[in-house]
Amino acid sequence: MLNTLKPQPADKILALMGQFRADPRETKIDLGVGVYKDATGHTPVMRAVKDAERRLWETETTKTYTALAGEPAYHAAMAGLILGDGLPVDRVAALATVGGTGAVRQGLELIRMANPDATIWVSDPTWPNHLTILSYLGMKTRPYRYFDTETRSVDIAGMMADLSQIQPGDVVLVHGCCHNPTGANLTLTDWAALAALLEEKGAMPLVDLAYQGFGDGLDADAAGTRLLAARLPQMLIAASCSKNFGIYRERTGILLALTPDAATRDLAQGTMAYLNRQNYSFAPDHGARLVTMVLTDAGLRADWEAELEEVRTGMLALREQLAAELRQLTNSDRFDFIARHRGMFSRLGATPGQVEKMRDDHAIYMVGDSRLNIAGLNATTVPILARAIVDAGV
Repeated sequence: MLNTLKPQPADKILALMGQFRADPRETKIDLGVGVYKDATGHTPVMRAVKDAERRLWETETTKTYTALAGEPAYHAAMAGLILGDGLPVDRVAALATVGGTGAVRQGLELIRMANPDATIWVSDPTWPNHLTILSYLGMKTRPYRYFDTETRSVDIAGMMADLSQIQPGDVVLVHGCCHNPTGANLTLTDWAALAALLEEKGAMPLVDLAYQGFGDGLDADAAGTRLLAARLPQMLIAASCSKNFGIYRERTGILLALTPDAATRDLAQGTMAYLNRQNYSFAPDHGARLVTMVLTDAGLRADWEAELEEVRTGMLALREQLAAELRQLTNSDRFDFIARHRGMFSRLGATPGQVEKMRDDHAIYMVGDSRLNIAGLNATTVPILARAIVDAGV
């Protein structure tokens, strides 16, 4: 039977990682994989997480299962982090998931159970896994314009024009901050316009919040999500702890469902727990427990926020340095958008041929659509990348 399986397309980023590893050049630079790295190219364990792990090792007495939906303390800590002081506790259902990807998948499964005919509107471009999961689930999708390739900013007019066609019961998948792959973010004015449209059309947002704290700060990065929560009767939020807590391999995520009332919350909570049971029964707890400890201990939280701020401002400094280098080399401001973008990624606007030339001539590895991971740079390699961009004719 297994010989009837059909080969699946290779993941382009994983394939790029393999090419990078095989490249013998000592000067090679990896800007492809979407993982935070410090100036030495290392993805460190954050201080507060390390401290929490030490405390957990000393105090944990069992490895038995936790609840199907995860621990209530984790739900409360993450809901507070995402939704802030305006958290409507009696209207929020929560589900611990296997990473942010698991949260997206469970959110889409929940939508499919609630309305199999829903169309999921997805930004063009978006994180490739959004599209592959939707395709695998057989859900209806439509793209909406998002990125203006000329200005390298959000095409809000095109976005709103496309979304004016949404129907009641449709779902708009939107990046909460640090848009992947472009780095271009909605303004609060844009978020307000989106909220008004969703309210008018009777559609629901699914916010993918994978990078809270990596853009403009923890609260600023959640501001758009909080605005939607304040305006709309229901929404879904899929959040990841991989980046802002640096616990990629612990696979820690959460799905939040904002519901119109407490009765609907209970219904959603039961259904979400059912989805976990059908998929993997109990979500991993180790990472979720560490996150809970960090968020609920004043000392650990202060240290975590301080280190996260160091990470965020470090990436902003690299953006500003790269934009300045390119301004000097080109005697123009056409690359200033790099400094305006937020998060780990920016899309340069290079052609696949230009990306290949940078790889062949300068050992610089980025995704074929010219998405580059700013966190793969350091102060020494920024000038190398800038020269490669100019030499490739971008």
